This record gives sequence, C-alpha cells and structure tokens, in this order.
Amino acid sequence: MRTPDVRAVFVRALSACPPLALLRVAACCAAACCVTACGTLATSPSWVGGGLAVAAPVRAAEEDAALAREQALLASQPKEIGARHILVMHDGSKSKPEGIRRTREEARARAQEALVKVRGGASFDQVVAEYSDEPGAAERGGDLGVFQRGTMVKSFSDIAFSLKIGEVSEVVETPFGFHIIKRTE
Repeated sequence: MRTPDVRAVFVRALSACPPLALLRVAACCAAACCVTACGTLATSPSWVGGGLAVAAPVRAAEEDAALAREQALLASQPKEIGARHILVMHDGSKSKPEGIRRTREEARARAQEALVKVRGGASFDQVVAEYSDEPGAAERGGDLGVFQRGTMVKSFSDIAFSLKIGEVSEVVETPFGFHIIKRTE
C-alpha cells in the first residue's frame, strides 16, 4: 500500500476551504509546523535560559517590580522642594555662555573641587560665586526657588528630591553640565 503524499492531501484540503477559513488553517498549520519541525522558533535552545516561555514572564515581573519601586519612591517624596546649586559647564553643555572653553573632564574635576570645599565647611554662597557658571548664580547664591519634580531635568530632579533639607548632593551630571545641589526646603 502506498503512503499518500502529505503535500497533496494538504493542498486538496486547503482548496476546499473558504478564504477566511483558509487563513485560519494556514496560521494553525504554520504554528504546528514550527512547534514540531523547526523548534528554534517556538522555543530556544536549553543554553539560552529557557526560551521566551521562561524569560518573558521573568522580564515582565522585573519591570513591574521596578515600576512599583519607582512609584513608591515618588509617593514618599514631597510634591515640591526648594534648592540651590552650583553649575559647572563645559564646551558641550546645553545653553552654555560663550566664554566656557573647558572639557567635560575639566568641568567634572572643577565641580568635584567645589564639592570638596562645600563639604569642608566653606560657605555655599562663596563657592557658588567662585565656581558656578550659571549666569546670575552669584547674585542669587545659586538659589533655584521652589519647584516641582517635572520642572527640572530628570537626573537633577531625582537627586534633588531624594535629599533631606540641608543635605548636599554628590556631583550630578545633566545636559547643562555638572551640578552640586543643596536642598533648602
């Protein structure tokens, strides 16, 4: 007895189907084919770590946990704060004055030097006057007033809102340069 040609049987079955059913049959057959014949699309090799069936739920759970931590952190912080800052700019800084010619590394070193002075007991106003490149910073003592989280760039806000009143941050980089932030309220 001769075994029927699988392709011929499949083609005859498909030609008898209406167009919408044909699409369903084709999708179902393609999925069955991948599951049975070419396991690389349906699953990954064992050395990959379990394939999509294992990795995707783990990744989704990690993302959900990170989102929950972020939301809890934001809920625990005030809606608005007051802060002062020292801004040291470099030749790649956004909105820099014309006279700034230092490299990014030189700016980082200068900001670190200013931080050492502040932490060593120097007046924040004096260090602002000596180190800050922000126009008008010396006259204001680096005061930014009271602002909400979305007012400042994210990297600045994240640090500023995490500080306690009177606390001074480490050096923080933003597109505008390097900041030293002191929370005031």
